[in-house]
Amino acid sequence: MSVIRPANRQDVPAILRMIHELARYEKEPDAVRNTPDMLEQVLFGDNPRVFAAIAENQAGEVRGFALWFLNYSTWEGVHGIYLEDLYVSPEARGEGHGKALLQHLAGIAVAKGYARVEWSVLDWNEPSINFYRRLGARPMDGWSTFRLTGDALEQFGTPVPAAARG
Repeated sequence: MSVIRPANRQDVPAILRMIHELARYEKEPDAVRNTPDMLEQVLFGDNPRVFAAIAENQAGEVRGFALWFLNYSTWEGVHGIYLEDLYVSPEARGEGHGKALLQHLAGIAVAKGYARVEWSVLDWNEPSINFYRRLGARPMDGWSTFRLTGDALEQFGTPVPAAARG
């Protein structure tokens, strides 16, 4: 059985460890640039805009996490939750932690009147795709994710005055 709770500052090392595990699983072991200080600031700083939940087993051992932020639907006129990462340690998979984390996020969305919970999954990640489908989630057929990053972002981006950054 899984116990879900909001992350706290003491969870930062465990979350960052699992972020590195996730990067290895997704075949990008050297891609993580996040640090404990960066993660702590974004989750627990003055104006957090990123949130996390922890999945523990009955013994209180951290087994997984979900990290998310709010998005907004112009059509619905309300927020939604964008799940950036959902991760359960390999030795704890099949124990219900992933499902419990997603149910937790769905519960937040329902309680706050949000329109949806959405996320991306790598095309080759069949175990996760099958898991999400069993929960009732469906892919957004006809949509592709685009990302502007690195040199392309630097070359394309026009500096915005500090007052206009929001």
